[in-house]
Amino acid sequence: DLLHALHRRWIAVYDAMQEEDFARLFIHPEYDEPQTLDRHAQLYGWHSRHHVAHITGLRQREGW
Repeated sequence: DLLHALHRRWIAVYDAMQEEDFARLFIHPEYDEPQTLDRHAQLYGWHSRHHVAHITGLRQREGW
């Protein structure tokens, strides 16, 4: 439920943004270079799919 609520909020933010907003830069503490919001959104999507793959694999291995 918590993750679903977080994703709903991200969608609301992204829907409110204009295309040029995604080119804006911000400083992320884990990267040396400024990041665009577009790159951040893409990385978040990849990261989410990556975690789902881990969970799916575990469920398959354990027969859950």
